[in-house]
Amino acid sequence: MMSSKIRICTEEDAQVLAEIIRRSFQDVAKRFGLTPENTPRHPSNCTVDWIRNDMEDGVTYFAIGANNHVVGCVALEKANSEVCYLERLAVLPNQRIRGFGKALVNHVLSEVKLLGVNYVSTGIIAEQTELKNWYKGFKFVGGESQEFPHLPFRVTFVSYGIKKSCQQYAPVDGAGP
Repeated sequence: MMSSKIRICTEEDAQVLAEIIRRSFQDVAKRFGLTPENTPRHPSNCTVDWIRNDMEDGVTYFAIGANNHVVGCVALEKANSEVCYLERLAVLPNQRIRGFGKALVNHVLSEVKLLGVNYVSTGIIAEQTELKNWYKGFKFVGGESQEFPHLPFRVTFVSYGIKKSCQQYAPVDGAGP
């Protein structure tokens, strides 16, 4: 991986974050036939307002840069005292397989330890086995898969236990994508 730095984002970063997220999820949208009509809240349709609303709701965004350009980002949401959600992990397609995604996930795991929660959870498209396997490399464990009426795919939740005695974790209060 090139020399890179991870930083916390501010509202001034919303435009760049929305663009990174949209561009990064276009290949997933194409692969699974996701459109603004059938999945309006999919990250491939991310807007500046989404980012700003997330930040207003307490979601923290982190950006990773290389050569003074943002190449990826991730969001962290503290759901409650037990769990945080890792959201919108995005690395530009031409910057993948350089360690940026790994650095972002490791950064989130470090941040979560500081928050004192027990689990980090994220939802992925159930059929995206390569992504599930990638998360397993961090010791995330697979959880239940669910169907949501507003999504044309099943969602599998994977989680990472911060404490050694942790088990897999399902979404809080039925929350999901």
